[in-house]
Amino acid sequence: MSQRKARNQSEIFDDTQDIRYEVSVFETQLRWLVIAARDGVLTRVKIGHTSEEKALQAFTIEEDLTDAQIDIVDWNPDLRDKLTRFADGEPISFEKVELSWPKPLTRFRKRVISEVRRISWGNSLTYGEVAKRAGSSGAARAVGTAMSTNRFPFVVPCHRVVGSAGGLGGFTAPGGIGLKERLLMMESGSSNTSLFSGRQLVEA
Repeated sequence: MSQRKARNQSEIFDDTQDIRYEVSVFETQLRWLVIAARDGVLTRVKIGHTSEEKALQAFTIEEDLTDAQIDIVDWNPDLRDKLTRFADGEPISFEKVELSWPKPLTRFRKRVISEVRRISWGNSLTYGEVAKRAGSSGAARAVGTAMSTNRFPFVVPCHRVVGSAGGLGGFTAPGGIGLKERLLMMESGSSNTSLFSGRQLVEA
């Protein structure tokens, strides 16, 4: 399947082996972020690292890339600006950002991603609610698995998917559950300036 033929609304799938990325690394109020593109389309977002070096190193290791496969550029200044403003607490929507995955998603995961992208600033759904909306009631655990492997935090706002009975659920990004709580409190307009409620961000 060619990349061009695989286009589907705001998502494409890249099954080529000769991978090369355009990468932008920048600091925000939510630590250092990496955004990476393949053929001009967003294919990875990394969040929550304490330095530019750690952010870039984590991205390189997770994607199994060499330095020769990475071009450090100011890719997509508009998206960089929106992510920076998001981290500042501005209600930014990323629902229309085009995404590319290394491998095609299952139909269920496509539906899950689509539903999660619709969750707006300041709102949340439980894992079970997302599963139901994706047409698979009872698949809350599978939704959790999909969220734990989310390649596009903030853009696909997995932090807005929470546990039942008021629990936060999990969060695998650097910063851990403390960062998830911080994001939810930021979006809810909490007056708690610490935004942590006693939880600590994990160093990364």
